[in-house]
Amino acid sequence: MNYLMSDIRSKILDLDTLKEKSITIQNSGKKIVFTNGCFDILHSGHIHTLSEAKKNGDILIVAVNSDSSVRELKGKDRPINNQNDRALIIACLSFVDYVIVFDEETPEKIICDLLPDVLIKGKDYEGKMIAGENCLKANGKVIKLIDLIENTSTTNIINKILNR
Repeated sequence: MNYLMSDIRSKILDLDTLKEKSITIQNSGKKIVFTNGCFDILHSGHIHTLSEAKKNGDILIVAVNSDSSVRELKGKDRPINNQNDRALIIACLSFVDYVIVFDEETPEKIICDLLPDVLIKGKDYEGKMIAGENCLKANGKVIKLIDLIENTSTTNIINKILNR
């Protein structure tokens, strides 16, 4: 069991290590897909988005907002699960290849450093500026918006629990 846990933890990387791996991966002709989120309480919408993201390439990198980043975005009572737990849970998914935790409000720096071949966001970003969009477009990379599962969100789950 410890061996399995170390395999899972080995998928959680810092930016420098992930940059090195990304260069090697892209030089081998494989396509890197990137997406991000808070992933505070994992639900079917997250699974749908991540599995759909993986279909767009060979390697899926998922950036997870740090605790301070989630608090900035969602409020002082969030996150429910800490960043280490959230990163570990995402790393447990077989279709996720690498996970990185970021402190900023958006993963723009990571996106511009890694230059993934495909950036996946939900269709709720249609018509909005997407973090990393300028550097990706300048480098001929693709941004793809995918359908979301309606009425699935961590906020809805929390509200449902609180209203019981």
